[in-house]
Amino acid sequence: MDKLLKDFEVESKNTSEDALRKWRRAVTIVKNPRRRFRMVADLAKRAAAERKIRSIQEKIRIALYVKRAALQFLDAGAAAGNASGQSEYRISDEVKEAGFGIDPDELASIVREHGMKGLKKNGGVYGIAEKVSVSFEEGVHTSDVSTRQKIYGCNRYIEKPPRSFLMFVWEAMQDLTLIILMICALVSIGVGIATEGWPKGMYDGLGIILSVLLVVMVTAASDYNQSLQFRDLDREKKKISIQVTRDGRKQEISIYDLVVGDVVQLSIGDIVPADGIYISGYSLVIDESSLSGESEPVNVYENKPLLLSGTKVQDGSGKMIVTAVGMRTEWGKLMETLSEGGEDETPLQVKLNGVATVIGKIGLAFAVITFLVLTVRFLVEKALRNEFTDWSSSDAMTLLNYFAIAVTIIVVAVPEGLPLAVTLSLAFAMKKLMNEKALVRHLSACETMGSATCICTDKTGTLTTNCMVVDKIWICGKTEVIKSRHSEGILEMGISEGVLSLLFQVIFQNTACETSKDENGKNKILGTPTEKALFEFGLLLGGDFDAQRKDFQIMKVEPFNSVRKKMSVLVALPSGELRAFCKGASEIVLKMCDKFLDDSGKSVPLSEEQILSISDVINGFASEALRTLCLAFKDLDDPANEGSIPDFGYTLVTVVGIKDPVRPGVKDAVQTCLAAGITVRMVTGDNINTAIAIAKECGILTEGGVAIEGPEFRVMNPQQMRENIPKIQVLE
Repeated sequence: MDKLLKDFEVESKNTSEDALRKWRRAVTIVKNPRRRFRMVADLAKRAAAERKIRSIQEKIRIALYVKRAALQFLDAGAAAGNASGQSEYRISDEVKEAGFGIDPDELASIVREHGMKGLKKNGGVYGIAEKVSVSFEEGVHTSDVSTRQKIYGCNRYIEKPPRSFLMFVWEAMQDLTLIILMICALVSIGVGIATEGWPKGMYDGLGIILSVLLVVMVTAASDYNQSLQFRDLDREKKKISIQVTRDGRKQEISIYDLVVGDVVQLSIGDIVPADGIYISGYSLVIDESSLSGESEPVNVYENKPLLLSGTKVQDGSGKMIVTAVGMRTEWGKLMETLSEGGEDETPLQVKLNGVATVIGKIGLAFAVITFLVLTVRFLVEKALRNEFTDWSSSDAMTLLNYFAIAVTIIVVAVPEGLPLAVTLSLAFAMKKLMNEKALVRHLSACETMGSATCICTDKTGTLTTNCMVVDKIWICGKTEVIKSRHSEGILEMGISEGVLSLLFQVIFQNTACETSKDENGKNKILGTPTEKALFEFGLLLGGDFDAQRKDFQIMKVEPFNSVRKKMSVLVALPSGELRAFCKGASEIVLKMCDKFLDDSGKSVPLSEEQILSISDVINGFASEALRTLCLAFKDLDDPANEGSIPDFGYTLVTVVGIKDPVRPGVKDAVQTCLAAGITVRMVTGDNINTAIAIAKECGILTEGGVAIEGPEFRVMNPQQMRENIPKIQVLE
């Protein structure tokens, strides 16, 4: 068997189209290929969809780059008195009665065609907001959602309608073997009635027909139930939430509930959920490669404010107003081209397809041999009896029975349902994992997880609860433990009002958090867990976020990302002077500081001894499994620096240690994996000492294990990497 299967070795991941087509050709020799490849990629539809996607991407590229130049030319011509040739849209009575002042097609065309002239004609982003009856502060009112969906459409894409049960019955009947059996049954009925009369002559043929119908119904029912299960899984995978402003407060809604006029908050890593226009933000960079195919990211700002659905936020943050949803967007047209062909075969399906194919070929060969042997023996016996020229209906019935035996051998020998059974079992495994709060996006993962020898896990939110609170703080050369969520300890440290004021500034000015009221009227903080921990600490000390933001004007923001490992902001003080604030990873920010605040609130130069002392504090916090952050500021004397945020010369205000408790059961789960022979490794962007402390607490870092920082690992040569990788248990 191994020798027969040697030609069926197909890579289990990233299989090529040619390899998959080879499989399809190999297994179509026997039985029903339609059923064999249920819930896997439809290669013909996939190829057609890819061609259509490339065509749409080319159109979008033309819209983005060629039309832009053409529109500039038209604008110049219009300025000289020539007609611009722009399409005129008329507002329907339905739109007017709903209280809107712009046609849905015109609104959608502004972003889709990059019509900057159309945007200016409608008064810019504020004019658009007025025409769709929304304010940036209040957002859409929940009572208006249904009206907006009726006029401007829903944020859903056209999907292929589900197949009915009768379609599955029809597909099950396409099996060549069953067709042969049906023909045999009809011939058997005809011969039987002629030789044995009615109704006795029908029994054999009718029995075959009933057996075929039973097989067809069981097969169709199994496949139909499986399709329903896949549809449920697909619906679960598409559940994505987005942060919007509605009814005057921030809230999370499903992307499917998004409507034209919604004010959407975008941050790093988000997918733009609909076409829209930029309102405000900081250093917003968009990756449009999924639509245009261009790898170069695009900066979005006031003079270049158009955002396309399906693109990704690569850097920065911002707010946008939705102008088109669903099938009115280019992304909607792309989604329409995607067929529900399913996924590629899993590694086990590939191997079982090979086994089924080999067995099918062997069964087919034996069926032919059996039919030939029986037929030849019958003809020889007939010739020996000198009856070769004398044929009767009983002889025809005998040959028909021999043919039925051969077909039966094929039916029994070919394990056609084996790969399909694997698909069904993997789908059940996905459902089981979903019940355990683990969403598996690819069927093959359920199978390959059983062969895993190494698990690489993140720390924050995976091994820890992601419910962060400030546990310790170093300020003015003193360390204080924050106990029981009370601020008395730090306020009794003898900190001056000036220091406390600067502490509030570095917390509230340099934050991505926002406050909103929930349904009960209570304040709710929106932001990442780390940001929320700092924000809540500032409120705990008696800080007033709204007052801080009211007195200061934010000039520029550099959001946090995994490369910079810090967030910086430039603000204008009430006096008109500029001040930069910075917070981030302790080892990064400390290097940017050359001063620190003393008890009186004055900036004092940092000596080498003090830098070592602060480093010891940071390492001490980290060794207690605390995430450490440094907060610093710098006053800018030169107005010429208004456009940039400096990277040096800061004054260190405080070092905070944020506690993120380990999830219950993590240590037991790690021990179970280790006992099963699975190596568990932690990969995190946190401080190396914090990572080591958490890894020890979880039981990941064991004796002989190595904890290493990413930059140190990347400079190793291949030989050193091969030597160290088996021992690495923590990578920062």
